[in-house]
Amino acid sequence: MKNITILGSTGSIGTQTLEIARDHKEELKVVAISANRQVKLMEEQIREFRPAFACMYDEKAAEELKVLVADTDTEVLSGMDGLIKISSLNETDIVVTAIVGMIGIRPTIAAIEAGKDIALANKETLVTAGHIIMPLAEKNKVQILPVDSEHSAIFQSLQGQRKDRIDQILLTASGGPFRGKKREELADMTVADALKHPNWSMGRKITIDSSTLVNKGLEMIEARWLFNVPMERIHVLLQPQSIIHSGVQFIDGAVIAQLGVPDMKLPIQYALFYPDRKPMTGNRIDFAALAQITFEEPDTDTFLGLNLAKKAASVGGSMPTVFNAANEKAVALFLDEKIRFLEIYDLIEGAMAAHKAVKDPDVDEILAAEKEAYDYIDGVIKK
Repeated sequence: MKNITILGSTGSIGTQTLEIARDHKEELKVVAISANRQVKLMEEQIREFRPAFACMYDEKAAEELKVLVADTDTEVLSGMDGLIKISSLNETDIVVTAIVGMIGIRPTIAAIEAGKDIALANKETLVTAGHIIMPLAEKNKVQILPVDSEHSAIFQSLQGQRKDRIDQILLTASGGPFRGKKREELADMTVADALKHPNWSMGRKITIDSSTLVNKGLEMIEARWLFNVPMERIHVLLQPQSIIHSGVQFIDGAVIAQLGVPDMKLPIQYALFYPDRKPMTGNRIDFAALAQITFEEPDTDTFLGLNLAKKAASVGGSMPTVFNAANEKAVALFLDEKIRFLEIYDLIEGAMAAHKAVKDPDVDEILAAEKEAYDYIDGVIKK
């Protein structure tokens, strides 16, 4: 039996993790879950999975949840202290970091320091604090098991291989809902347009990130830390069918890649049971019906997310934090229909230009850089 804590159990990754726990209830036990404000869904999850602890980041939501589940044995916690506590429980074996945003950094650090393996679905952890997280994981002999489909594919492709034999990482992208469109066509794209992802069912924020290719830029920075490969050796390719989820080219020219239907449950389950593989229901690739798998180079003149990510990574230090935070704020404004689609790029560029990078930021300096990016955008929007 493996005991799991899920940070962000009401989101897309969190709910799918619970589906896997439901399918493998003889092998997986949910000991703790967390959410921000979704009290009703948390109550449902508590009543089904009976975790020892539940944490609501929002204090008022925690008080409401306590009343609703008073008849259960689940202890309800709140805030950052609660997240840190459930991330470092003695009985937990692996922490699924599916929480959104940089509030995931401190609980992840606490989990690593407590010797817990990490099933990593929180991009911000490595994008902003990879220089802290990876050495800490090595020091504590903790496994960082990627849940992102692309990073899981790279991880799977490296099994049995030496990392010093990597020539380049092939990071694939579907291209999102706007693949093939030019900049002038994007000017009037609405929130509804941007949320129509052709292949994947994801949360709203990450779906917008896919439409701008910022998501792929964030994944490049993540891959740099996860696999210790320089950014210039990470090559993004559009693979519109989303069948090849990413791969590795080795120094002898051989390419090993992971293929499968677009289903996030596969990388989640692989991380939970690694190095084992367990049966999973669902669709399989029908290669005869598929007929072909195609590739394209991304249009970086139209979709600026990749170049902005490369620039942030080349500056280093706190600049990737500003790239990430400015995008987070800009996407929220776009989802609220307060800015237009292309203004997402403008706000990211502006925040990066206004920032003086801190070379080797600690967590407090990372969070300060995040606030600076938010404040910059607030100032621009108010003008």
